[in-house]
Amino acid sequence: MIWTILLLVLCYFFLTRRRRSKGEPPLDKGAVPWLGHALEFGKDASKFISRMKRKHGNIFTVRAAGRYVTFLLDPHSYDAVISDCDSLDFARYAQVLMKRIFNLQLPFDQPDKAKDMMKRHFLGNNLTMLNRTMNRHLQALLKAEMPQNQRDWKEEGLFNLSYGFLFKAGYLTIFGGEQNNNSTDPSSIYEEYKKFDGLLTKLARGTLKAEEKRTAQSVRKRLWKLLAPAGLTKDTGSSPWLHAYRQLLQEDGVDDETQRKAVLMQLWATQGNAGPAAFWLLGFLLTNPEAMMAVKREFGQISQMNTSETPFMDRSVNTPVFDSALEEALRLTAASFITREVVREKILYMADGQEYLLRKGDRVCLFPLISPQMDPEIYEEPQEYKYDRFLNEDGSVKKDFYKGGKRLKYYTMPWGAGANGCVGKLFAINAIRQFVYLLLTNYDVELCDPNAQMPGIDANRHGFGVLQPVGDLLVRYKTREHTKKENGLFCF
Repeated sequence: MIWTILLLVLCYFFLTRRRRSKGEPPLDKGAVPWLGHALEFGKDASKFISRMKRKHGNIFTVRAAGRYVTFLLDPHSYDAVISDCDSLDFARYAQVLMKRIFNLQLPFDQPDKAKDMMKRHFLGNNLTMLNRTMNRHLQALLKAEMPQNQRDWKEEGLFNLSYGFLFKAGYLTIFGGEQNNNSTDPSSIYEEYKKFDGLLTKLARGTLKAEEKRTAQSVRKRLWKLLAPAGLTKDTGSSPWLHAYRQLLQEDGVDDETQRKAVLMQLWATQGNAGPAAFWLLGFLLTNPEAMMAVKREFGQISQMNTSETPFMDRSVNTPVFDSALEEALRLTAASFITREVVREKILYMADGQEYLLRKGDRVCLFPLISPQMDPEIYEEPQEYKYDRFLNEDGSVKKDFYKGGKRLKYYTMPWGAGANGCVGKLFAINAIRQFVYLLLTNYDVELCDPNAQMPGIDANRHGFGVLQPVGDLLVRYKTREHTKKENGLFCF
């Protein structure tokens, strides 16, 4: 008994022996050995980090499940992390998440090669072609769901409506499945994907219960099978990018099973955020009549221009009101972590002149949702949705925001920043804009309960892209009586 107690005491000392060294950020290990703040962090990361910020300031180190993570929350100092590719490494933590979520292990340099390839396919003329294909699939899905001769109201949860349409259209655009001999119903993919997505955060944190582990594994296997043909050949209906990605995997010696796992990862990466983002945008518009009127007015002007001789899809279209409304929705709901592994000891130079030592083996993390996106010094009433927050009085795009009297380079970061910013940003924005345009110009959409409020957020989703709601917002929609045929032909 005495030896057991002594062993426990020694273990406790070993597990809690780290002390803050001179020059390091404030250290908060929590009361529980090894576990530290892991439970509070996992339950609601935003609430926990906000509490630590009030306690320690803009930089601090916490212990969570045996790891030490330094949070930096001064946006003026973000470049010290984002631009450092020598002392700080993005790929190592990404590899950890790939293994946990997708049971996937790729050659260490493969993700960088894939990202360079994606830049070629999601920009320029290739982006134009993707946008046209996406528009075509959105039109077809909407018409199939609500035929032009149907005049009755249809009720549905807005989250399922938005996520479902954008996921299915995005799947058909990028992963194919529309060819006669390679047909995979996008609804089947979506239903399996929703089960997987519901377990994603627990997969990432390694907190699945036994039954959830079995469910996750079976769902992943079904998705691997359904996605197996995607991109293998040019005639599967998949995008040129996916075919090139499969070729790159083959050239790197990646076997067939691992390729299928990689395709599932890309399905999540390309389709996991646009639907939730569209939900928040439409929800905020429906619960803010002034915002809805402003966006509809801008779309109405676009519809009138669409009658001219030059096809709209071949012109550059500016939608500053819509862009501001979307940016504001993302400011409130985009909650990714920007995480780096400290691979060699680093002196972090803050914008205020302070210097802090980062230990090798720790992680450093930025959380833009708290700072800058919800900072009251930067945004007046940051909890409120203001559709025109990113517009100047003359209607031009507002890019000047300040903290401490100094102009911010990073005033909102829904798409990340630097070398690891989202390559598919323009495609995602266009997809959301096309969907919202087609929905609002071809259908009457309204809340089933005029007094309904926006649902709360699922706090467990912090750190994994755009947040998702707890519950849904019930809406009804029907085909407009006098919808112009040409509206459905618009493509941004």
